[in-house]
Amino acid sequence: MARLAGFVALAIAIVLGIVFSIGSCGGPSKHDEYKSYMDSVQPIAQRSAATGTTALARELNSTKLTLPALQAKLGEWSREQQQSYNEALQLVPPAQLQAAHQQILATLQLRAIGLTGLANILAQAGSKTAPQVAALLAKQAQLLSASDLVWAELFRLPATETLTRLGVKGVIAPPSQIVANPEVISARSFEEVYSRLHATSTSGKVTGVHGSQLLSTEAVSNGQTSTLSSSSGVPTKVNVAANLVFKVSFKNSGNFQEVKVPVTLTVTVSNKTVANKTTKVLSIPKGETTTVTFGNLQLPTTAFGAQATVHVEVGKVPGETNLANNRASYSVFFSLG
Repeated sequence: MARLAGFVALAIAIVLGIVFSIGSCGGPSKHDEYKSYMDSVQPIAQRSAATGTTALARELNSTKLTLPALQAKLGEWSREQQQSYNEALQLVPPAQLQAAHQQILATLQLRAIGLTGLANILAQAGSKTAPQVAALLAKQAQLLSASDLVWAELFRLPATETLTRLGVKGVIAPPSQIVANPEVISARSFEEVYSRLHATSTSGKVTGVHGSQLLSTEAVSNGQTSTLSSSSGVPTKVNVAANLVFKVSFKNSGNFQEVKVPVTLTVTVSNKTVANKTTKVLSIPKGETTTVTFGNLQLPTTAFGAQATVHVEVGKVPGETNLANNRASYSVFFSLG
């Protein structure tokens, strides 16, 4: 009886050991399963979002972009979304995430269809006006915005809730947002872009009226603003301080959106250049005004107490013929106050 009791106790101990062993392995196994899945989803999410409005805005700001080139790029991005869809199709999600995984596939489909639709609208624009084409593009682009909602609300949110409910820690459902800037896919933005590209031939030749008009240049120091004058023979007094900046305002005087417009400010003393800075305005719609700020000039001591010249020039844009109104030279007197 004693030996029998001992065997029974030993059997119970073995069973309990197996149970605890299985329990201890179950936690890490579940964690690893969900982590492996999310690690596979993350690069798909990142690649899909990379072809969104950030890339589109970068492409639209290219001075060499043409309508055929934009159509080709949209088609290429659509194919990349389809490739991501095929890759996601091969993933085996945990049982609790199968429904959420279907929303990943839906997201990628929406993006592929949306991008292809944008390319098709450009290809079939024909004699449609810029506002008509822009309205069609903006409506089609709503699929891209919808894809963001599907990913965020139907995949990421329920996946996160599932991970929390199951007690799986350290695993994150990745985000994927293709419309980072809604303005890029607005009807207004599409109209500006289409008008500009429609005025550029396939060979890159620009037609129509293009140009910039320099409006004003101001020196701002310690809260005081002095408007420089190019017509007066009296130098404008400019107090020099660490926060001295020059603000240059110019207008897009043409009939089309312009991109990557260079603006240069040069300071000379006794015909010697003591400061030279150039910046680019990424985009300016037709008829609108923008202001560029130049700071941190690091003027040498030789500039103080001496008459100097500030020259401002708005660079030539493709197709611009009148350059008389996009530059000015101002006589100034730098003072330490």
